[in-house]
Amino acid sequence: MSWESMGNGSRTPARRSTGKTVALAACLGLAALVALVGVVSSFVVGGAASAAGSLLAVVGLTGLLVGLFTVVVGHFRTAGLAGRRAGAVLTVLSLVALSGGGALAGGDAPADTVATAATTPGATPTTTPAATPARTPVTTPDPVPTTTTTTTTRTSTTDAILATAAPGTALAALDTLDVKGRAPKTGYSRDAFGAAWTDTDQNGCYTRNDVLNRDLTARSWTDAVHCTVSAGALADPYSGDAIAFTRGGSTSSAVQVDHVVALSNAWQTGAQSWDAATRTAFANDPLGLLAVDGPLNEQKGDGDAATWLPPNTAFRCDYVARQVAVKAAYGLWVTPPERDAIARVLGTCPGEPLPVRSAFAALVAAPVPVPVPRPVVVAPAPATSAPAPAADAPAETSADVPAGASAVCRDGTLSYSAHRRGTCSHHGGVDTWL
Repeated sequence: MSWESMGNGSRTPARRSTGKTVALAACLGLAALVALVGVVSSFVVGGAASAAGSLLAVVGLTGLLVGLFTVVVGHFRTAGLAGRRAGAVLTVLSLVALSGGGALAGGDAPADTVATAATTPGATPTTTPAATPARTPVTTPDPVPTTTTTTTTRTSTTDAILATAAPGTALAALDTLDVKGRAPKTGYSRDAFGAAWTDTDQNGCYTRNDVLNRDLTARSWTDAVHCTVSAGALADPYSGDAIAFTRGGSTSSAVQVDHVVALSNAWQTGAQSWDAATRTAFANDPLGLLAVDGPLNEQKGDGDAATWLPPNTAFRCDYVARQVAVKAAYGLWVTPPERDAIARVLGTCPGEPLPVRSAFAALVAAPVPVPVPRPVVVAPAPATSAPAPAADAPAETSADVPAGASAVCRDGTLSYSAHRRGTCSHHGGVDTWL
Protein backbone atom coordinates (compact mmCIF):
# COMPACT_ATOMS: atom_id res chain seq x y z
CA MET A 1 0.00 0.00 0.00
CA SER A 2 1.33 3.45 -0.86
CA TRP A 3 1.31 6.21 1.70
CA GLU A 4 1.68 9.96 1.23
CA SER A 5 2.99 12.55 3.62
CA MET A 6 0.68 15.13 5.21
CA GLY A 7 1.75 18.69 6.00
CA ASN A 8 1.98 17.93 9.75
CA GLY A 9 4.33 15.03 9.20
CA SER A 10 1.79 12.18 9.53
CA ARG A 11 0.87 9.70 6.79
CA THR A 12 -2.56 8.46 5.63
CA PRO A 13 -3.83 6.07 2.93
CA ALA A 14 -3.90 7.63 -0.59
CA ARG A 15 -7.26 6.09 -1.50
CA ARG A 16 -9.50 5.99 1.59
CA SER A 17 -12.71 5.90 -0.41
CA THR A 18 -11.60 3.20 -2.84
CA GLY A 19 -13.64 0.43 -1.14
CA LYS A 20 -16.79 2.50 -0.97
CA THR A 21 -16.46 3.50 -4.61
CA VAL A 22 -16.10 -0.10 -5.71
CA ALA A 23 -19.21 -1.10 -3.73
CA LEU A 24 -21.21 1.73 -5.21
CA ALA A 25 -20.03 0.84 -8.72
CA ALA A 26 -21.17 -2.74 -8.18
CA CYS A 27 -24.60 -1.56 -7.05
CA LEU A 28 -24.91 0.75 -10.03
CA GLY A 29 -23.85 -2.05 -12.42
CA LEU A 30 -26.47 -4.39 -10.96
CA ALA A 31 -29.08 -1.64 -11.23
CA ALA A 32 -28.13 -1.10 -14.88
CA LEU A 33 -28.54 -4.85 -15.60
CA VAL A 34 -31.94 -4.94 -13.90
CA ALA A 35 -32.89 -1.80 -15.83
CA LEU A 36 -31.98 -3.39 -19.16
CA VAL A 37 -34.03 -6.52 -18.43
CA GLY A 38 -36.98 -4.44 -17.19
CA VAL A 39 -37.00 -2.12 -20.20
CA VAL A 40 -36.89 -5.01 -22.70
CA SER A 41 -39.65 -6.92 -20.88
CA SER A 42 -41.81 -3.84 -20.61
CA PHE A 43 -41.44 -3.15 -24.32
CA VAL A 44 -42.43 -6.73 -25.27
CA VAL A 45 -45.42 -6.90 -22.93
CA GLY A 46 -46.70 -3.35 -22.73
CA GLY A 47 -45.25 -1.49 -25.68
CA ALA A 48 -43.18 1.70 -25.96
CA ALA A 49 -44.96 3.63 -23.22
CA SER A 50 -44.36 0.88 -20.69
CA ALA A 51 -40.69 0.65 -21.70
CA ALA A 52 -40.26 4.41 -21.25
CA GLY A 53 -41.80 4.20 -17.77
CA SER A 54 -39.43 1.41 -16.80
CA LEU A 55 -36.44 3.41 -18.02
CA LEU A 56 -37.52 6.44 -16.02
CA ALA A 57 -37.95 4.27 -12.94
CA VAL A 58 -34.41 2.86 -13.35
CA VAL A 59 -32.95 6.36 -13.71
CA GLY A 60 -34.77 7.36 -10.52
CA LEU A 61 -33.48 4.28 -8.70
CA THR A 62 -29.89 5.05 -9.79
CA GLY A 63 -30.18 8.65 -8.67
CA LEU A 64 -31.60 7.50 -5.35
CA LEU A 65 -28.58 5.29 -4.71
CA VAL A 66 -26.14 8.09 -5.60
CA GLY A 67 -28.03 10.64 -3.49
CA LEU A 68 -28.13 8.35 -0.44
CA PHE A 69 -24.42 7.60 -0.82
CA THR A 70 -23.62 11.33 -0.92
CA VAL A 71 -25.77 12.04 2.15
CA VAL A 72 -24.00 9.30 4.13
CA VAL A 73 -20.42 9.95 3.00
CA GLY A 74 -20.70 13.73 2.68
CA HIS A 75 -19.51 14.01 -0.92
CA PHE A 76 -19.39 12.12 -4.23
CA ARG A 77 -16.85 13.96 -6.35
CA THR A 78 -17.16 11.45 -9.22
CA ALA A 79 -20.79 12.52 -9.66
CA GLY A 80 -19.99 16.19 -9.02
CA LEU A 81 -21.73 16.25 -5.62
CA ALA A 82 -19.66 18.20 -3.08
CA GLY A 83 -21.89 17.95 0.02
CA ARG A 84 -24.80 16.33 1.82
CA ARG A 85 -27.26 19.05 0.70
CA ALA A 86 -26.69 18.21 -2.95
CA GLY A 87 -27.15 14.53 -2.11
CA ALA A 88 -30.47 15.23 -0.39
CA VAL A 89 -31.78 17.21 -3.39
CA LEU A 90 -30.77 14.38 -5.73
CA THR A 91 -32.50 11.86 -3.46
CA VAL A 92 -35.82 13.76 -3.56
CA LEU A 93 -35.72 14.19 -7.35
CA SER A 94 -34.88 10.51 -7.77
CA LEU A 95 -37.90 9.48 -5.67
CA VAL A 96 -40.18 11.59 -7.90
CA ALA A 97 -38.69 10.03 -11.04
CA LEU A 98 -39.02 6.54 -9.58
CA SER A 99 -42.71 7.08 -8.72
CA GLY A 100 -43.56 8.56 -12.13
CA GLY A 101 -41.78 5.81 -13.99
CA GLY A 102 -43.57 3.11 -12.00
CA ALA A 103 -46.98 4.66 -12.70
CA LEU A 104 -46.26 5.01 -16.42
CA ALA A 105 -44.97 1.44 -16.73
CA GLY A 106 -47.89 -0.11 -14.84
CA GLY A 107 -50.84 1.96 -16.14
CA ASP A 108 -50.50 1.29 -19.86
CA ALA A 109 -50.76 -2.50 -19.91
CA PRO A 110 -53.89 -3.81 -21.71
CA ALA A 111 -56.50 -5.01 -19.25
CA ASP A 112 -57.10 -8.34 -20.95
CA THR A 113 -53.34 -9.10 -21.07
CA VAL A 114 -52.90 -8.33 -17.40
CA ALA A 115 -55.89 -10.44 -16.46
CA THR A 116 -54.66 -13.36 -18.52
CA ALA A 117 -51.16 -13.16 -17.13
CA ALA A 118 -52.56 -13.17 -13.61
CA THR A 119 -54.71 -16.27 -14.08
CA THR A 120 -52.34 -18.33 -16.26
CA PRO A 121 -48.65 -17.59 -15.50
CA GLY A 122 -46.26 -18.39 -18.31
CA ALA A 123 -49.06 -19.31 -20.77
CA THR A 124 -49.55 -17.73 -24.15
CA PRO A 125 -51.95 -14.77 -23.77
CA THR A 126 -55.46 -15.70 -24.90
CA THR A 127 -58.81 -13.94 -25.05
CA THR A 128 -60.18 -16.03 -22.17
CA PRO A 129 -61.47 -13.55 -19.54
CA ALA A 130 -59.96 -13.61 -16.05
CA ALA A 131 -62.12 -13.94 -12.97
CA THR A 132 -59.92 -11.63 -10.83
CA PRO A 133 -57.70 -9.09 -12.64
CA ALA A 134 -54.23 -8.69 -11.16
CA ARG A 135 -54.40 -4.92 -11.21
CA THR A 136 -57.24 -2.46 -11.54
CA PRO A 137 -60.60 -4.31 -11.98
CA VAL A 138 -62.05 -4.01 -15.49
CA THR A 139 -65.70 -3.01 -15.60
CA THR A 140 -66.21 -3.97 -19.27
CA PRO A 141 -68.18 -7.30 -19.50
CA ASP A 142 -65.97 -10.24 -20.37
CA PRO A 143 -66.41 -11.55 -23.93
CA VAL A 144 -68.13 -14.92 -24.31
CA PRO A 145 -67.08 -17.37 -27.06
CA THR A 146 -69.47 -17.30 -30.03
CA THR A 147 -70.15 -21.06 -30.07
CA THR A 148 -71.16 -21.13 -26.44
CA THR A 149 -73.52 -18.20 -26.92
CA THR A 150 -75.21 -19.84 -29.92
CA THR A 151 -75.74 -23.18 -28.14
CA THR A 152 -77.11 -21.57 -25.01
CA THR A 153 -79.49 -19.35 -26.95
CA ARG A 154 -80.81 -22.27 -29.04
CA THR A 155 -81.39 -24.50 -26.03
CA SER A 156 -83.03 -21.82 -23.92
CA THR A 157 -85.25 -20.79 -26.83
CA THR A 158 -86.43 -24.37 -27.42
CA ASP A 159 -87.10 -24.90 -23.73
CA ALA A 160 -89.00 -21.63 -23.53
CA ILE A 161 -91.22 -22.68 -26.45
CA LEU A 162 -91.87 -26.12 -24.97
CA ALA A 163 -92.75 -24.56 -21.63
CA THR A 164 -95.81 -22.96 -23.28
CA ALA A 165 -97.17 -26.28 -24.64
CA ALA A 166 -100.82 -27.05 -23.86
CA PRO A 167 -101.99 -30.66 -23.36
CA GLY A 168 -103.05 -32.42 -26.55
CA THR A 169 -100.92 -30.24 -28.83
CA ALA A 170 -98.10 -31.35 -31.08
CA LEU A 171 -95.78 -29.13 -29.03
CA ALA A 172 -96.61 -31.07 -25.85
CA ALA A 173 -96.01 -34.38 -27.66
CA LEU A 174 -92.63 -33.12 -28.93
CA ASP A 175 -91.53 -32.61 -25.34
CA THR A 176 -92.12 -36.33 -24.64
CA LEU A 177 -89.84 -37.63 -27.40
CA ASP A 178 -86.36 -38.90 -26.60
CA VAL A 179 -83.50 -36.79 -27.98
CA LYS A 180 -80.47 -38.64 -29.37
CA GLY A 181 -78.10 -38.58 -32.29
CA ARG A 182 -78.79 -40.50 -35.48
CA ALA A 183 -77.80 -44.16 -35.48
CA PRO A 184 -75.73 -45.49 -38.42
CA LYS A 185 -77.59 -46.22 -41.66
CA THR A 186 -75.88 -49.61 -41.87
CA GLY A 187 -78.23 -52.38 -43.02
CA TYR A 188 -80.98 -50.09 -44.34
CA SER A 189 -82.92 -50.96 -47.49
CA ARG A 190 -86.44 -50.25 -48.70
CA ASP A 191 -87.16 -53.98 -48.55
CA ALA A 192 -86.62 -53.90 -44.78
CA PHE A 193 -90.05 -52.23 -44.59
CA GLY A 194 -91.81 -54.87 -46.67
CA ALA A 195 -92.94 -54.88 -50.28
CA ALA A 196 -93.91 -51.45 -51.55
CA TRP A 197 -97.59 -50.62 -51.07
CA THR A 198 -99.11 -53.78 -49.67
CA ASP A 199 -102.76 -54.16 -48.66
CA THR A 200 -102.15 -54.15 -44.90
CA ASP A 201 -105.73 -53.19 -44.00
CA GLN A 202 -107.19 -55.96 -46.18
CA ASN A 203 -109.70 -53.67 -47.87
CA GLY A 204 -108.89 -55.07 -51.31
CA CYS A 205 -106.82 -52.04 -52.42
CA TYR A 206 -103.08 -51.39 -52.23
CA THR A 207 -101.90 -48.53 -50.00
CA ARG A 208 -100.85 -46.18 -52.80
CA ASN A 209 -104.34 -46.22 -54.29
CA ASP A 210 -105.83 -45.84 -50.81
CA VAL A 211 -103.84 -42.61 -50.38
CA LEU A 212 -104.77 -41.32 -53.83
CA ASN A 213 -108.45 -42.03 -53.11
CA ARG A 214 -108.17 -40.10 -49.84
CA ASP A 215 -106.17 -37.07 -51.03
CA LEU A 216 -107.34 -36.52 -54.63
CA THR A 217 -110.59 -34.97 -55.81
CA ALA A 218 -112.52 -35.32 -59.07
CA ARG A 219 -111.38 -38.92 -59.28
CA SER A 220 -112.09 -41.55 -61.89
CA TRP A 221 -111.21 -45.22 -61.66
CA THR A 222 -110.29 -48.17 -63.79
CA ASP A 223 -112.55 -50.56 -61.86
CA ALA A 224 -116.11 -50.74 -60.58
CA VAL A 225 -115.05 -50.86 -56.91
CA HIS A 226 -113.29 -47.46 -57.07
CA CYS A 227 -109.85 -48.73 -56.10
CA THR A 228 -107.38 -47.97 -58.87
CA VAL A 229 -107.42 -44.22 -59.55
CA SER A 230 -107.01 -43.40 -63.22
CA ALA A 231 -107.21 -39.60 -62.92
CA GLY A 232 -107.83 -36.87 -60.36
CA ALA A 233 -106.78 -33.47 -59.01
CA LEU A 234 -104.37 -32.85 -56.11
CA ALA A 235 -104.17 -29.70 -54.00
CA ASP A 236 -100.50 -30.28 -53.23
CA PRO A 237 -99.74 -29.46 -49.57
CA TYR A 238 -95.97 -29.07 -50.13
CA SER A 239 -96.09 -26.46 -52.89
CA GLY A 240 -99.63 -25.12 -52.58
CA ASP A 241 -100.17 -25.78 -56.29
CA ALA A 242 -102.93 -27.72 -58.05
CA ILE A 243 -101.60 -30.80 -59.85
CA ALA A 244 -103.53 -32.89 -62.36
CA PHE A 245 -102.95 -36.63 -61.98
CA THR A 246 -103.22 -39.09 -64.84
CA ARG A 247 -102.35 -42.74 -64.39
CA GLY A 248 -99.69 -43.91 -66.82
CA GLY A 249 -96.09 -45.04 -67.18
CA SER A 250 -94.77 -41.52 -67.80
CA THR A 251 -97.34 -39.50 -65.85
CA SER A 252 -98.00 -41.29 -62.54
CA SER A 253 -94.78 -39.92 -60.95
CA ALA A 254 -96.16 -36.37 -61.04
CA VAL A 255 -98.02 -37.30 -57.84
CA GLN A 256 -96.10 -39.45 -55.35
CA VAL A 257 -96.96 -40.80 -51.91
CA ASP A 258 -94.51 -39.46 -49.33
CA HIS A 259 -93.59 -40.99 -46.00
CA VAL A 260 -93.71 -37.87 -43.81
CA VAL A 261 -91.09 -39.51 -41.61
CA ALA A 262 -88.76 -40.94 -44.22
CA LEU A 263 -88.11 -44.68 -43.94
CA SER A 264 -84.36 -44.09 -43.75
CA ASN A 265 -84.86 -41.52 -40.99
CA ALA A 266 -87.03 -44.00 -39.10
CA TRP A 267 -84.33 -46.68 -39.51
CA GLN A 268 -81.74 -44.36 -37.93
CA THR A 269 -83.98 -43.26 -35.06
CA GLY A 270 -85.20 -46.59 -33.74
CA ALA A 271 -86.84 -48.69 -36.48
CA GLN A 272 -83.82 -50.93 -37.07
CA SER A 273 -84.66 -52.73 -33.81
CA TRP A 274 -88.25 -53.53 -34.91
CA ASP A 275 -89.49 -56.79 -36.34
CA ALA A 276 -90.51 -57.04 -40.00
CA ALA A 277 -94.26 -56.85 -39.28
CA THR A 278 -93.90 -53.56 -37.39
CA ARG A 279 -91.79 -52.00 -40.13
CA THR A 280 -94.33 -53.05 -42.77
CA ALA A 281 -97.16 -51.56 -40.73
CA PHE A 282 -95.18 -48.33 -40.34
CA ALA A 283 -94.55 -48.04 -44.08
CA ASN A 284 -98.28 -48.37 -44.83
CA ASP A 285 -99.73 -46.37 -41.93
CA PRO A 286 -102.11 -43.66 -43.23
CA LEU A 287 -100.97 -41.37 -40.39
CA GLY A 288 -97.58 -40.88 -42.02
CA LEU A 289 -98.54 -40.86 -45.72
CA LEU A 290 -99.43 -37.93 -47.99
CA ALA A 291 -100.00 -37.59 -51.73
CA VAL A 292 -97.64 -34.79 -52.80
CA ASP A 293 -95.79 -33.18 -55.68
CA GLY A 294 -93.36 -35.78 -57.07
CA PRO A 295 -90.29 -33.55 -57.65
CA LEU A 296 -90.58 -32.02 -54.16
CA ASN A 297 -90.80 -35.48 -52.62
CA GLU A 298 -87.59 -36.43 -54.40
CA GLN A 299 -85.98 -33.19 -53.25
CA LYS A 300 -86.81 -34.00 -49.63
CA GLY A 301 -85.17 -37.44 -49.79
CA ASP A 302 -84.65 -38.75 -46.25
CA GLY A 303 -84.30 -35.31 -44.67
CA ASP A 304 -85.83 -34.42 -41.32
CA ALA A 305 -87.23 -31.06 -40.19
CA ALA A 306 -83.72 -29.73 -39.55
CA THR A 307 -82.74 -30.17 -43.21
CA TRP A 308 -85.99 -29.86 -45.19
CA LEU A 309 -89.38 -28.17 -44.79
CA PRO A 310 -92.15 -27.72 -47.39
CA PRO A 311 -91.81 -24.53 -49.46
CA ASN A 312 -95.47 -23.85 -48.66
CA THR A 313 -94.98 -22.16 -45.26
CA ALA A 314 -98.72 -22.36 -44.52
CA PHE A 315 -98.42 -26.16 -44.31
CA ARG A 316 -95.30 -26.37 -42.13
CA CYS A 317 -97.17 -26.53 -38.81
CA ASP A 318 -99.28 -29.46 -40.03
CA TYR A 319 -96.20 -31.11 -41.54
CA VAL A 320 -94.01 -31.10 -38.41
CA ALA A 321 -97.02 -31.92 -36.20
CA ARG A 322 -97.58 -35.04 -38.31
CA GLN A 323 -93.91 -35.98 -37.94
CA VAL A 324 -94.23 -35.67 -34.16
CA ALA A 325 -97.41 -37.79 -34.19
CA VAL A 326 -95.72 -40.57 -36.18
CA LYS A 327 -92.61 -40.59 -34.00
CA ALA A 328 -94.68 -40.56 -30.82
CA ALA A 329 -96.89 -43.43 -32.08
CA TYR A 330 -93.91 -45.65 -32.89
CA GLY A 331 -91.45 -44.59 -30.16
CA LEU A 332 -88.91 -43.04 -32.51
CA TRP A 333 -86.54 -40.39 -31.21
CA VAL A 334 -85.52 -36.98 -32.60
CA THR A 335 -82.05 -35.52 -32.99
CA PRO A 336 -81.20 -32.26 -31.16
CA PRO A 337 -81.23 -30.14 -34.38
CA GLU A 338 -84.50 -31.82 -35.45
CA ARG A 339 -86.11 -31.07 -32.07
CA ASP A 340 -85.03 -27.42 -32.26
CA ALA A 341 -86.31 -27.04 -35.84
CA ILE A 342 -89.72 -28.55 -35.00
CA ALA A 343 -89.99 -26.37 -31.89
CA ARG A 344 -89.26 -23.24 -33.93
CA VAL A 345 -92.05 -24.08 -36.38
CA LEU A 346 -94.57 -25.03 -33.70
CA GLY A 347 -93.62 -21.89 -31.78
CA THR A 348 -95.48 -19.97 -34.49
CA CYS A 349 -98.60 -22.12 -33.97
CA PRO A 350 -98.48 -23.41 -30.36
CA GLY A 351 -102.09 -24.61 -30.51
CA GLU A 352 -101.48 -26.98 -33.46
CA PRO A 353 -103.25 -30.24 -32.50
CA LEU A 354 -101.52 -33.59 -32.68
CA PRO A 355 -102.86 -35.45 -35.77
CA VAL A 356 -104.62 -38.76 -35.11
CA ARG A 357 -104.67 -41.91 -37.20
CA SER A 358 -107.73 -42.59 -39.38
CA ALA A 359 -108.37 -45.71 -41.46
CA PHE A 360 -108.60 -45.65 -45.23
CA ALA A 361 -112.12 -45.57 -46.67
CA ALA A 362 -113.77 -48.83 -47.64
CA LEU A 363 -114.18 -49.62 -51.28
CA VAL A 364 -117.46 -49.04 -53.07
CA ALA A 365 -119.32 -52.29 -53.73
CA ALA A 366 -120.06 -52.74 -57.40
CA PRO A 367 -123.80 -52.93 -58.07
CA VAL A 368 -125.14 -56.31 -59.14
CA PRO A 369 -126.86 -55.93 -62.53
CA VAL A 370 -130.56 -56.81 -62.50
CA PRO A 371 -131.32 -59.33 -65.25
CA VAL A 372 -133.65 -58.01 -67.91
CA PRO A 373 -136.35 -60.63 -68.72
CA ARG A 374 -136.63 -61.68 -72.32
CA PRO A 375 -139.90 -60.75 -73.94
CA VAL A 376 -142.30 -63.72 -74.28
CA VAL A 377 -144.03 -64.06 -77.64
CA VAL A 378 -147.41 -65.85 -77.36
CA ALA A 379 -148.42 -67.67 -80.53
CA PRO A 380 -152.15 -67.37 -81.47
CA ALA A 381 -154.05 -70.52 -80.67
CA PRO A 382 -155.77 -72.39 -83.53
CA ALA A 383 -159.44 -71.58 -83.69
CA THR A 384 -160.62 -75.17 -83.83
CA SER A 385 -158.14 -76.81 -81.44
CA ALA A 386 -158.11 -76.96 -77.67
CA PRO A 387 -155.82 -74.59 -75.80
CA ALA A 388 -152.26 -75.89 -75.62
CA PRO A 389 -150.63 -76.39 -72.18
CA ALA A 390 -148.67 -73.38 -70.91
CA ALA A 391 -144.99 -73.59 -71.81
CA ASP A 392 -142.25 -73.54 -69.13
CA ALA A 393 -140.60 -70.16 -68.51
CA PRO A 394 -137.41 -69.81 -70.57
CA ALA A 395 -134.19 -70.38 -68.66
CA GLU A 396 -131.79 -67.47 -68.10
CA THR A 397 -128.89 -67.39 -70.48
CA SER A 398 -125.65 -65.49 -70.64
CA ALA A 399 -127.59 -62.68 -72.29
CA ASP A 400 -129.05 -61.84 -68.86
CA VAL A 401 -125.68 -60.58 -67.49
CA PRO A 402 -123.28 -57.97 -68.84
CA ALA A 403 -121.06 -59.11 -71.63
CA GLY A 404 -117.63 -60.27 -70.48
CA ALA A 405 -118.58 -61.14 -66.88
CA SER A 406 -117.16 -64.51 -65.90
CA ALA A 407 -118.32 -64.95 -62.30
CA VAL A 408 -120.40 -63.53 -59.48
CA CYS A 409 -118.33 -63.02 -56.30
CA ARG A 410 -119.62 -63.81 -52.83
CA ASP A 411 -119.94 -60.13 -51.97
CA GLY A 412 -122.21 -59.65 -54.99
CA THR A 413 -119.68 -58.02 -57.32
CA LEU A 414 -118.98 -59.28 -60.84
CA SER A 415 -115.62 -60.53 -62.00
CA TYR A 416 -114.46 -59.98 -65.53
CA SER A 417 -111.33 -62.07 -65.18
CA ALA A 418 -110.39 -64.09 -68.23
CA HIS A 419 -108.73 -66.70 -66.05
CA ARG A 420 -110.28 -68.66 -63.23
CA ARG A 421 -107.20 -68.54 -61.08
CA GLY A 422 -107.41 -65.64 -58.65
CA THR A 423 -110.95 -64.68 -59.67
CA CYS A 424 -112.79 -62.82 -56.85
CA SER A 425 -109.71 -63.17 -54.57
CA HIS A 426 -110.44 -59.80 -52.98
CA HIS A 427 -114.20 -60.34 -52.76
CA GLY A 428 -114.61 -63.51 -50.75
CA GLY A 429 -114.23 -65.98 -53.61
CA VAL A 430 -116.51 -67.13 -56.43
CA ASP A 431 -120.17 -67.63 -55.75
CA THR A 432 -121.36 -68.55 -59.26
CA TRP A 433 -119.46 -69.10 -62.52
CA LEU A 434 -121.16 -67.57 -65.53
